[in-house]
Amino acid sequence: MPAPHVVALGGTLRPESATGKLLAAALAKAEARGARTTLLTGEDIAFPHYEPDIAANNPAVARYLAALRTADAVIVGSPGYHGTLSGLVKTALDYVEQLRTDERVYFDGVPVGLIATAGGWQAAVSTLHALRTITHSLRGWPTPMGLAINVAEPGDCIDRCSGQMDVMVGQLLDFLKR
Repeated sequence: MPAPHVVALGGTLRPESATGKLLAAALAKAEARGARTTLLTGEDIAFPHYEPDIAANNPAVARYLAALRTADAVIVGSPGYHGTLSGLVKTALDYVEQLRTDERVYFDGVPVGLIATAGGWQAAVSTLHALRTITHSLRGWPTPMGLAINVAEPGDCIDRCSGQMDVMVGQLLDFLKR
């Protein structure tokens, strides 16, 4: 069996985004367990508002969709802005609509890990909930372990959630063995 391909998408446009770092850390854990990985964050997902005609003619969107088409598992991470996911991440997820006519529609049957960050618990938890709802709408299977991370708490957020991240990545990869 070939190595599973795990695609992580999300983060912000800031190079030092906590969400982007957490996505990279999750992919490192997947790589340590034998997965191939692709990280799509920042400019990789800075698309215009979703419009089907734009999607068909945008090389960046084509690269993004090609990665998702080969994904065996997906991790989505978003900062919590005003209690929900960022526009950047929502727009990237809107482009998944382009997979509606594929043999595997959207994320059908794909395990999806979720990471929500915010400068407080309320926005982190509500963002995680929104990501779960969107994952269900895209026919994906959210892992039981999702990460809601308050980045305002002291200490390194990657260190603080390492155990939970191990569980989430394990659930993604174990799902693929079924």
